[in-house]
Amino acid sequence: MFRAAWRSLVAHKLRLVLSVLAIALSVGFIVGTFIFSDTLNRTFTDLFAQTTTDVVVTPDTEFGGSGQAGELVTLPADLLGRIREVPGVAKAEGTVFADGVAIIGADDEPIGQGGAPQFGSNWSDDIDLTPYRLIDGEGPEASGQVAIDSVSAEAGNLAVGDTVRLITPTGETTADLVGVFRFGTSGNLAGATIAAFDTPTAQDLLLAGEEAFTEIDAVAAEGVSQDQLATDIRAVVGSDVQVRTGEEAADDAADAITDDLQFLNVFLAAFGFIALFVGAFLIWNTFSMLTSQRTRELALLRAVGATRGQVVRSVLAEALVVGSVGAALGCLLGFGVVAALKALFGSFGLELGSTPLAVEPSSFLVGVVPGLLFTLAAALFPAIRASRIPPVAALRDDATLPQRSLRLRTILGGVVLAVGFGVLITGATVAGGSGAQLVGLGVFLTLIGVIVFSAVLAAPVSRGIGWPLPRMAGTVGRLAVDNAARQPRRSAATASALMIGLALVSAMTVFAASTTDSLNAAIGRVIGAEFVVSTETQRPFPRAVADDLAEVDGVAVVSRSTFVEGLVDTGEGDATGTFVTAVDPATLSRVVDFTFDAGGMDGLQDGGLLVDRTTADGANLQVGDTVDLTFATGTGTFEVAGIYEPAGFFTGYAITNQGLEDAGVKIGDTFVYVKADDSADLDTLRAGIEGVLAAYPGVEVQSQAELKEQIQSSINQVLAVIVGLLGLAVIIAVLGIVNTLYLSVLERTREIGMLRAVGTSRRQVRRMIVLESVVIALFGAVLGVVLGVGFATALQRTVADLGINVLTIPWRSLVVYLLIAMVVGALAALWPARRAAKLDVLRAITTE
Repeated sequence: MFRAAWRSLVAHKLRLVLSVLAIALSVGFIVGTFIFSDTLNRTFTDLFAQTTTDVVVTPDTEFGGSGQAGELVTLPADLLGRIREVPGVAKAEGTVFADGVAIIGADDEPIGQGGAPQFGSNWSDDIDLTPYRLIDGEGPEASGQVAIDSVSAEAGNLAVGDTVRLITPTGETTADLVGVFRFGTSGNLAGATIAAFDTPTAQDLLLAGEEAFTEIDAVAAEGVSQDQLATDIRAVVGSDVQVRTGEEAADDAADAITDDLQFLNVFLAAFGFIALFVGAFLIWNTFSMLTSQRTRELALLRAVGATRGQVVRSVLAEALVVGSVGAALGCLLGFGVVAALKALFGSFGLELGSTPLAVEPSSFLVGVVPGLLFTLAAALFPAIRASRIPPVAALRDDATLPQRSLRLRTILGGVVLAVGFGVLITGATVAGGSGAQLVGLGVFLTLIGVIVFSAVLAAPVSRGIGWPLPRMAGTVGRLAVDNAARQPRRSAATASALMIGLALVSAMTVFAASTTDSLNAAIGRVIGAEFVVSTETQRPFPRAVADDLAEVDGVAVVSRSTFVEGLVDTGEGDATGTFVTAVDPATLSRVVDFTFDAGGMDGLQDGGLLVDRTTADGANLQVGDTVDLTFATGTGTFEVAGIYEPAGFFTGYAITNQGLEDAGVKIGDTFVYVKADDSADLDTLRAGIEGVLAAYPGVEVQSQAELKEQIQSSINQVLAVIVGLLGLAVIIAVLGIVNTLYLSVLERTREIGMLRAVGTSRRQVRRMIVLESVVIALFGAVLGVVLGVGFATALQRTVADLGINVLTIPWRSLVVYLLIAMVVGALAALWPARRAAKLDVLRAITTE
């Protein structure tokens, strides 16, 4: 039987090419995703390994010890002397390291892109204590000097001897570039930049002049282990600080970044599995049609003694070979996927440089094993169906597989659909994460239900979609519609693959449009300022910007706003992470207009706190309740002064700038709102604002209209990435249409020959195949668009309380998707249609 299976594969190898390609594309994306993720992990693991010494001493805080300048927990300077006196310490050094120093290149633009960190640090040239390796010039030894990493120097076209502009937490400054250094052995900083100063200057710029360090590193004397040295240092420094071995510190940092990247890995891999799921329809159709075309052959095997089990194993053996070849090709394609992902994430600032790929066996297994399982599962039902061919069918020239009733699919599909709709509707009425999870479950169940039920819909929907064709194309149009409708299972499986891709694309398109319009509406309703000043990535910028803007002619009000990370404890027990907005209570009401459900802004100045209604309901907060907020540098207790309606990104907790400073956080501004004087000319005012910002590269001014455009552009970028990733599933769905039509032409060879014999021209045959393809593609597209709108509506209702309260259905985009489906359907049919038109009439008529 296995010899028979092999001969069948060789005989029908061209008919299986597209199945192999579908598997290869899906497996390749999954494999590439995991190789890319492992390479990212290796990049950061190597990075952290190069920054650790034998023992690392850091502040004992949940926020870490090297975050944004202005919100750092530090170690007192005298701790360094105590550590140096510990027996077994060969040498120790204090480190100042923080995010918040932008290096300005020769083109007057900040070096780096995306949200990559812009680090500042103190300089050390001790190779045992620092990863900095000087490659040109010398290290900074006095105020007014700086050394920068080699990647930044090259990107910014800077060289030793140049005067470098720097934007620091305290404002703009200049320094002489005295040295260029390589970071570690590779120089790779994953897109980040580093500017190094002498220690007093670093403390002035990054720690507001505090004589302290963010970390202290120690090297063990000869014969002293890391564990022993860490134990001895703990005995001296006490329990207020964290003492770890270099290996522990590197592992902790690597584990933290691995946890952060886990979401990215799952997110990307999900698209590969979606593509694999879509590819299963192509495989199912292929083996269904092949077993149907080999009915007499399989019956003959049964007649000469083959059991039903042997027939099943024979078909599955063919599927295993197809899956194995596809998976092998997919492993090779995975490296191409890695290159594409590196380029994509590099455009966002995450540079991997020359880091070698982390090629682990697990990366291949996680793609190959599901690929083989999906292939075998998709071929199983056709194999079982083929085993039911009676041996007597070998005696008939027109033997065909028996067609079962659609009754079971109708009942099963209807039940699953009803359950899916019920879960979707329930999820739409539940706010927050629980509602989103229910919506996700409802989407899955609804898709499964539609896939099962689509065979019942295939004939009527295909006839409905194709009703104009007989009028437009005559008999050819009628035949095209009949061909699409007479094999409902086949048409449904082909259309379902396209339906899944378009359902997800349509859902994301509707949700993106709803998010954009919700945020735009919130900006128009809440912001009363004419201009908003910020950076492209909402990084903090010097407070001096707001001070300078207040001096511009025509400015009536300047209001500061800052976002920081914190922990909130409402008295319920465990503290939870959140982002807190700090505002200026004296000017806030003049630049923003909140709608309050309870309380108001009046109590904000007296140690008060504002919170949006959704957050307040979740934490059971009322006006007058107290909230404990913990920041990296301290804590504060605030009384709820007002509860406001969430509007777009105006959500969460808000306290005063002074309240934030009292907690020890002295960070720059994230947004500055500028309100014009009633008599000011806005164009003149904008020119004045831009004149001030010329001294702060990277800080930009936007009108409300421009802010809305930026939000829309950002959302469209995310949408483009997601649609691009889903494009793999759509490509495989298109291959499925090509495959189905090609096999259908082979199956209907005699029928097409008869049509040609009674006068149908080659052109008419081509048109018939093309129109049949268009009907099938539109069937899947219509189902996908309708489902996508429903999915997005349910999701929007779930997050309405989070500020996404406008439902927008972009009909133009959805119509474009349907038109694209028509064009894709027509293009997919070109090769099968051309083959059908070229059939020799006499040979076609005599084909069995």
